[in-house]
Formats: sequence, structure tokens, C-alpha cells
Amino acid sequence: MYLPKRESYEALIADFRWEIPDRFNIGREVADAWAEREPARLALEHYDPDGNHERLTYGQLREQSNQLANALVRLGVARGDRVALLLPQCFATVVAHVAIYKVGAVALPLALLFGSDALEYRLGDSGATALITNPFGQEKLAGLRAALPDLAHVIVVGRPASGAVALDDVMAGQPITFDVVDSSRDDAALMIYTSGTTGPPKGALHAHRVLAGHVPGVQMAQDFLPQPGDKFWTPSDWAWAGGLLNCLLPSLMMGVPVVCSPAQKFDPDLAFRIMAETGVRNAFIPPTALRLMMQVERPLETYDLKLRSIGSAGESLGREAYEWAKRTLGITVNEFYGQTECNIVLGSMAGLGVTRPGAIGRVTAGHRVAIIDPDGRELPRGAAGQIAVMRPDPVMFLGYWNNPDATEKKFVGDWMLTGDQGVMDEEGYVEFFGRDDDVITSSGYRIGPSEIEDCLISHPAVRLAAVVGKPDRLRTEIVKAYVVLAEGVPASTALAAEIRDWVKRRLSMHEYPREVEFVDALPMTTTGKVIRRLLRDRAAEEARVRRPGRRAAV
Repeated sequence: MYLPKRESYEALIADFRWEIPDRFNIGREVADAWAEREPARLALEHYDPDGNHERLTYGQLREQSNQLANALVRLGVARGDRVALLLPQCFATVVAHVAIYKVGAVALPLALLFGSDALEYRLGDSGATALITNPFGQEKLAGLRAALPDLAHVIVVGRPASGAVALDDVMAGQPITFDVVDSSRDDAALMIYTSGTTGPPKGALHAHRVLAGHVPGVQMAQDFLPQPGDKFWTPSDWAWAGGLLNCLLPSLMMGVPVVCSPAQKFDPDLAFRIMAETGVRNAFIPPTALRLMMQVERPLETYDLKLRSIGSAGESLGREAYEWAKRTLGITVNEFYGQTECNIVLGSMAGLGVTRPGAIGRVTAGHRVAIIDPDGRELPRGAAGQIAVMRPDPVMFLGYWNNPDATEKKFVGDWMLTGDQGVMDEEGYVEFFGRDDDVITSSGYRIGPSEIEDCLISHPAVRLAAVVGKPDRLRTEIVKAYVVLAEGVPASTALAAEIRDWVKRRLSMHEYPREVEFVDALPMTTTGKVIRRLLRDRAAEEARVRRPGRRAAV
């Protein structure tokens, strides 16, 4: 599953072979395998602004995860049960992930920025039996427990309120040894909810093999990770596939220590401080974060950076950020591509000369990717079509949770459809240029309109609503809402702000509409479907001429 050391991309791809054992458990691979050989080896380092960085070794990770695994079993958590994680980047998050995998349960990472509606849907739809969170996360559960009959246990890192127990208390006195479940590489291990581009969010269920499937792609994006002295960091939330599978778990499996920090809002100066003060050599930084870092003047003169490699994904990097990193940091950013359902299948590797501004990259080791037509036929080089991935593939999801129809629609024959349009040139470079669904890409997040529209319509002043992405130089796109108000309700700037906050509180900080425009009617088909294409065109034109739309209240 590891990349062979080769002097050319062509040789690397030709010589790579998947070698994933039949019996494979993520928990064992990211903790116990190293703890048995080097228990004192550094696994995690938690950044502290005052310089008091905490450290966790592989030996400590094994013992603490074993204690929590024993505690989960005592609470009745069984193989296949979903255990949710609502935590920031911290040691407890990793300990919990490892314990869940060891038990044979399914980890369900959730972002702390989710609001009550988003949490209720995901916890209810997944049937999660336990949740591990912090006091901030527990506050968000207020009023939800009655609607979540399967949620038997809430475990809090810190001091719990009523209805929960402290993590320290459930782990106290538990044995530091545990017999890891004998899982196969195809057993379910992890579920991450998609953004809900064509309806409610869907749980993409992954097997233990998803970790092994990510390793070669991460190695390519980080120019032959691991190398002596490597240390990894990402500002991305570990609740998302980007932070979890593009950084955290593959790094730990390869013995590369990971730096963590609890900050939720990205601060470019703090990002440079974290990397400089902890000696980070490898980073996964989404394009929007890189664009914000461009605002920091003379970073190499201000910060003692030791960066060796940077990978970036989640949206198009663009030539400007690509050239800035080369000029200012002396690093060629390796852009790559994937989805929650099937990640890091295309990418760059500057160390082998695979890099081109404006292109995603070429096919990563071990995957088969093509541009296909609507009937699933592979198109010739230079022809535009949909980016698709051939199954079987170790990084590909098992299916959508309790949604076989949606799973079936994700495929044409053995091609998994990404919904993204692109073109592959004669050298194999893929350029992404559009989507055939309504997904919004903002600050590295893929955001579906349906969940936001449902939330908007729940506001008493809103009669109808449609959400699209509006082009934005910094964030790629921002979420824009077109709102038809209820009879007799006047439009105002204050009401627009209230509606934005309504979504922010109920869904998340990354999904709320940064612009709200009040309109008299929405463009619709004869069957009553909103024609979002017309609204997208309208938003794009508005962005181009830099003028507010009619009756805009923003």
C-alpha cells in the first residue's frame, strides 16, 4: 500500500501494487502497530500559544484508547454501532477514534460548527448510540435528546452537565489492554455525511481499508512522506474527510507525528506561528486558507519555517496561490482531488515533476480515473465529460447509509460518478471546470443547497428560498440565498441579518448565506422545480459587475 521509490511518475504508477491485508483494523494500524515497536515515539503534539506544547506518544495512545475501548464495551457499544464524535482537534479526539475502531464500531465525526438542526438530522439518521463531545458540544444537544431515542450515552471531555458522564470517569480504572476486534478490511469503520447536494445529507460509509487507500495519495501530495524529521499539520477540522483522511490517520499510520490546535476560525498569522514553533514540515492547507496566508507579508523573515511539502484540495487552487507559494515559501503546492465517497484519486507530485498550475494533477497510484459520457463510455483525451472512478477501489465508500437508491445512482456500470466536469489532456493532466449538480464550493467546503433551503423556509418570515454559489475571489464561492418573503413581511437589512443568523445557529458557520437577496418570485419549471441555473447565472453576473442585485438586503 506504500509507494515504491521511483525516479519518475510513470515508473511509480507502473510498479505500484495494492497490498492490503485481509484482516485490517484502523485502530491497530494507527496506534498499536507503532506502540509495539516504539512506545516512546511521538504521535501527537498539541500547540499552545504560550509554548507549553503537550505531547502524546504511541504508547500512551495505545493505553488510553484501550481504556476507552473497554469503557465503551461496558456501556454496551457493540460491533457496528455508530459512535459520534463532536470535538475539536485534540488528543481526546484521536483516542476516541482509535477506541471506536478497536471495538469494531463505526466512528461518526461531526463538526462543532454544526447547529442543532444539522446535529439532530445526522445523529437521528445514523442511529448513533453514543456521542463523545465537550461542554460546548453538549450545550448544542439541549432539547434534542427526546428526538434521539437511540442516543443512550453522552460522554463529555471536561465537566459534563446533567444527562452526560465525564470521559475521565468512564475511563477510570479500565484496563490498559484490549483485544482488538478481528475486523476485515471491508468491515465498516467510518461514516462521514456528505453536504447534501441533491437532498438531505447522506452518510458515506467507509470500510477499514479506506485508510490504506489514502496512504499512496497522501504520500504523493507530500512528496514521498514519510522522511526523517517529518511532522504534519492541517488547519482543517478532523471531522471532515480533508482533516481526517488527508492528514491525521495516514500520518499516524506512517509514524509521522501530527500537530493539533483547537482553533476553529482560521488565522493566517497563527497558522504560520503553529508551523514555525512546532517544526511542522508537511501541511495540508485548503486553497482558501492559502489565499488568506498570502496576506501575511514576508513570512519567511518573520517565522522560522521548516516546511518541506504542502498539499491542497477541496476547491481549485488557482495560479495566483500556486505561484505565491513557489515565490514566497519556496514550495510547489501539490494540488489533489477527491470526494467524501472516494478521495485523493487525482493529484500532483512536484518531487517527480507532476505539477501544473490550473490543473488538478494526474491519476494517483492505485486508481483508475477517466472522463466519461452520460452512458459510462470513456471519452478520448481532450474531450469534456464527467470525472469518474472505476470500482473496486480501496478508497471508495461502501455505500450511503440506509440509502441503496442513492448508492445505485452514484454509479454507471462500474464507474463511480463524481458529478464534476473536467477534461484530461494527452499527458493525463485533469482540469476541473464545472459541476453538473448544484454543489457550492466555499472555503474548501462542499455545500449542498437543500439543507440550507429547508432551514431558510423554517423561518417564519420566509415563504420560498433558493440557494446558489456566487463567485468570490477569496472563498471560490459564497453561499447566496434568494428569498421570497411571506405575505405582508417587508424586506429590510435587519431581516436579512436575522435570516443569516437563523441558518448560522441551526446549521453551521460555513453554510449560512453571506448574502440574502429578497425577490418577488423564483424561476421555476412547469413541475415546480427551482431553476437554480438561472440564479447561478444571475449571481455570477452580479459578481462580475460588482453591483448589488435588485432589492438586495445583505
